[in-house]
Amino acid sequence: MKHGSTLFLRIVIYLIGLAVLGLCVIIAGVSISGNAGMYLPVIVIMVVAAIPFFYALYQGLLLLRYIDQNTAFSDLSVKAIKNIKYCAFSISVLYAAGMPYIVYVADKDDAPGAVFIALVFIFVALITAVFAAVLEKLLQNALDIKSENDLTV
Repeated sequence: MKHGSTLFLRIVIYLIGLAVLGLCVIIAGVSISGNAGMYLPVIVIMVVAAIPFFYALYQGLLLLRYIDQNTAFSDLSVKAIKNIKYCAFSISVLYAAGMPYIVYVADKDDAPGAVFIALVFIFVALITAVFAAVLEKLLQNALDIKSENDLTV
């Protein structure tokens, strides 16, 4: 397969990674300067959730490499999708675990939008995890059919 077919997706992954990295640097700068106040635990949750996010982006780049090498239907692809699923689920769990404190801070600061934003993060990550699980199952079934056909020939 031509490398140009996945070039756009690679560029998008790099741009998303750079945007989130820039946001993490800004958030870390706010927390280091001491202006975080009661938002410090929320900032910690956001920075910790960035770790599985970047790992999922890396797994996405690996998956695109497998597609370029014509090895999309392999165990490595299934493993990459499985890792993306676990990363998305862990991001959702991190934000869900911090949700009581986010609700508390939003109530104290009279900012109900903060709760909505946290819920968006939880559900987007959860939807991504479910989609990756379905894609993993489909790819695994395709691999099983392929290996079965290879054995019969």
